[in-house]
Amino acid sequence: MSASLYLRYERHAPAPHTRFLITPDGVETSYGELFAAAGRYAAVLAAAGVEPGDRVAVQTAKSVESLFLYLGCLRIGAVYLPLNPAYTPAEVAYFLGDAEPRVFVCDPVDLAGVEAPAARARVAAVMTLAADGSGSLPAAAAASGETAPVVDRVPDDLAAILYTSGTTGRSKGAMLTHRNLTSNAATLVEYWRIDDADVLLHALPIFHTHGLFVAIGTTLLAGASMIYLPRFEVDQVVRSLKQATTFMGVPTFYARLLSRPDFGRELTGHMRLFVSGSAPLSAESHGEFLARTGHAILERYGMTETNMNTSNPYDGERQPGTVGLPLPGVEVRITDPTSGDALPTGEVGMIEVRGPNVCAGYWRNPEKTRDELRANGFFITGDLGAIDDRGYVSIVGRSKDLIISGGLNVYPAEVEAALDAVPGVAESAVIGVPHADFGEAVAAVVAPRGGSTLAEDDIVGALEPALAKFKLPKRVLIVDSLPRNTMGKVQKAALRETYKALFSQVA
Repeated sequence: MSASLYLRYERHAPAPHTRFLITPDGVETSYGELFAAAGRYAAVLAAAGVEPGDRVAVQTAKSVESLFLYLGCLRIGAVYLPLNPAYTPAEVAYFLGDAEPRVFVCDPVDLAGVEAPAARARVAAVMTLAADGSGSLPAAAAASGETAPVVDRVPDDLAAILYTSGTTGRSKGAMLTHRNLTSNAATLVEYWRIDDADVLLHALPIFHTHGLFVAIGTTLLAGASMIYLPRFEVDQVVRSLKQATTFMGVPTFYARLLSRPDFGRELTGHMRLFVSGSAPLSAESHGEFLARTGHAILERYGMTETNMNTSNPYDGERQPGTVGLPLPGVEVRITDPTSGDALPTGEVGMIEVRGPNVCAGYWRNPEKTRDELRANGFFITGDLGAIDDRGYVSIVGRSKDLIISGGLNVYPAEVEAALDAVPGVAESAVIGVPHADFGEAVAAVVAPRGGSTLAEDDIVGALEPALAKFKLPKRVLIVDSLPRNTMGKVQKAALRETYKALFSQVA
């Protein structure tokens, strides 16, 4: 039997007339229309010379047609390579040079800026696709009307390449196989009880694991449907909730929903499941959401290279401040970051994972693959965490974010949890900055809740009963908001750069 993810989607599809998605303006796409359009898009790609294993790079706005393109790539065995629409032409030039795609699909307004780098990367064809569904690619698909046959795949054939965020050097392309994506989506469908009666409110971007492989992948495998929003806008989400049963978001989404005084049980009483991921959800946000809606947000843990690794249970305690238990078929262990030896229960160390969800390595980067993927199959995540005696995994931060102040380890997540509990604090980020005496000093960047006034001395005073002295921030910087990427992750590298001279005058 073919291992093609596309065929898996087709086999699990309901009747062709069944709605797959509806947009805010009421335009519907059925399952039959979805797969028929994917066949036409696949034919256009094949006519452009795309063969199994060739890369198709895509930098477009979120649209229904983008999903036709994604499935069209899977249909003919091409490797889908989505790129953040925010990337500049210089950044796109790097990705095209590294991946050497056969075809590049971009927004028509970006065409002039990418033609030269595409030519240098020997891209055979550049096509366009706009947010409104216009462009040379959909036009060619409509004009031709042809359908490309489905190409068989084996489990280890590549289905997609997703580039990491590149916060420490050049981005690396994580190679995701048909086995990776199929196994993970199937596990989540069962673990989260997703079925054909579910309606997902989809407000995430689709160039990322969360929005594409988790949200859309589980919808397709369950034969469910979506309300498909172009982006997260809090008013639109609130209007759409009444037709949905499930919602997947990042912590920023939940913070914005909670900022509305009318957000509560009346709006959410009919909902089955709220899922959060891509960045840590504070225990305070979890508690406030539960108090106001009666729903315990289900937090999970994943990353570009592994898809989803852990999840709080559907049935059972969804423990705030943790990312839950290892998913079925996924092994999680904590190791000494230096020696790689396994650590006892409760000790903080490097999180490593092994399972069918773990990527095949990094595109054309065997050295980095060897560095992060052990010979025994365990992937070194770069996240520091611990596993308690019940098996729940907690993350204390990225290894690169660990602060060593005066020879003592300070885990930012612990300090951030204490900061977020201070009245008036909406969100916080803790970073290490150079210090002449301590090597690194703990600094906190804090944003207030609406209408709150914060003072640095008051915040430090509130932390003193909760934290050892060496963990207390030596400075608290109060800002309007924290810098985040499109998936809601705080950009700590940017904060470290901004405040790197904060203690430069300290002797």
